[in-house]
Amino acid sequence: MASLVAYDDSDSETETEPTRSVNSEGQMDDASAVTRSSGMGFASGTVAVTKEGAQHTGDQRLPLARIWRSHPGSCPSQRLQWPSKDPDAAFSISKPPHPSWMSRAPAGHVPLAAACLKSVKSAWDARSSSSHTQSEAESTAGNASSSQRKRGEDCVVPYTPKRLRQLQAQNPEDGGKDKEPPGPPAGYAPAPLRVPPTVSEFIQPYLNSQHRETKVPKRVLFHLRGHRGPVNSIQWCPVFRKSHMLLSASMDKTFKVWNAVDSGHCLQTYSVHSEAVRAARWSPCGRRILSGGFDFALHLTDLETGTQVFSGRSDFRVTTLKFHPKDHNVFLCGGFSSEIKAWDMRTGKVVKGYKATIQQTLDILFLQEGSSFLSSTDASTRDSADRTIIAWDFRTAAKISNQIYHERYTCPSLALHPREPVFLAQSNGNYLALFSSVWPYRMSRRRRYEGHKVEGYAVGCECSPCGDLLVTGSADGRVLMFSFRTARRACTLQGHAQACLGTTYHPVLPSVLGTCSWGGDIKIWH
Repeated sequence: MASLVAYDDSDSETETEPTRSVNSEGQMDDASAVTRSSGMGFASGTVAVTKEGAQHTGDQRLPLARIWRSHPGSCPSQRLQWPSKDPDAAFSISKPPHPSWMSRAPAGHVPLAAACLKSVKSAWDARSSSSHTQSEAESTAGNASSSQRKRGEDCVVPYTPKRLRQLQAQNPEDGGKDKEPPGPPAGYAPAPLRVPPTVSEFIQPYLNSQHRETKVPKRVLFHLRGHRGPVNSIQWCPVFRKSHMLLSASMDKTFKVWNAVDSGHCLQTYSVHSEAVRAARWSPCGRRILSGGFDFALHLTDLETGTQVFSGRSDFRVTTLKFHPKDHNVFLCGGFSSEIKAWDMRTGKVVKGYKATIQQTLDILFLQEGSSFLSSTDASTRDSADRTIIAWDFRTAAKISNQIYHERYTCPSLALHPREPVFLAQSNGNYLALFSSVWPYRMSRRRRYEGHKVEGYAVGCECSPCGDLLVTGSADGRVLMFSFRTARRACTLQGHAQACLGTTYHPVLPSVLGTCSWGGDIKIWH
């Protein structure tokens, strides 16, 4: 039997540390072992290393296997290297499966070890190629992101309002993206709204009652979630037999019709605008909806057919719409302009204009059965010829009075009392002001309803159908109700997490109240 020749490789460039010593019993001083990776198996027999550096495997001789550390200060992982022309194969290191792994092995172990080495080489090549591909992909992505950042720095970034930035920061799961709500795309006629012919069983008992005393609501009946943006306004259907339907206009480019009395479900979503819907109103007949938004468009949508009966284009972004109380084919339109325009839907044209030296119209309120109306503007300086509230003659377009409200606050909303000749004005001074609805429109100095916050939001206000209670939203999300006679606070509801913009009493049910918020949700209180 020929002796086994031991290769004593003393090349200082490849060997970083001398070979570990072997004790007299054939066990190495270093307890670390070389194990196989997943899917590769060595023979059960092992190889003994003698002091002369030779391996004895029976009748065959194998070259010396050198075991050493990659770096003296690194982790105790080791590498098994066979002297050949092939590249080095790195083995994963783990605890040895048998304590006497240096025992003798049969002669058949040689081809199995070679096969394992070949499979390790292929696995190593596969890992190398995959890591190379991944590094190329990362470099490509890095180059793309750097080029995108460079383009983003060169281009002009559109301005995002602070309130929308705060809303996006509070909802990180949306990623700040403008997602389209479910519904038909803009420009397409939605499906007809199928309204049951029968009256709601909750509304039927109150249709014939003459006196409806409003009660303070105490609990939430429905919590309506469906809008993806702030809800600007809500309105019950003015027809009593269909007053279970609630209309909501939102900044998510849609307006919806809800069954807010029986089920709390959304009956239909209308996406006829390409920008935010700032104003939407029921027609007095209850079969159509007039809407206007920031896309300069005006649409009158028929609910039974789903088609647009009237479509017009304004010269400015629309913020408020009001039907004439007698001639239902005429409506007033105001917005980001110094002029209020009267439209006739029969001709589709502007029939009259009401111009003042202002920048924006915030709200419109008809008085005395439509012979005159009030407009709330953003003019608040003392040296201005036109004050915040202006009274107009509807037929002649002449100004009746422009010296109604003398304080330096704007009024985002107006509301008419159902029984008394007075109206309310929501002031940015964080109070509700009471005015006479007949000339000279004096403001009451004794009654002022305060305790809520406006803070620049378009917070709405309204009177109850009986006229005994007033309700208003607040910038901190609360809903406040006041006694009309005493101006004392009757109730405070912790309504919404964000600013409460709209509040409206049900025209028939005595204790049902609807509220909407900047967060996009609607609550029905009972």
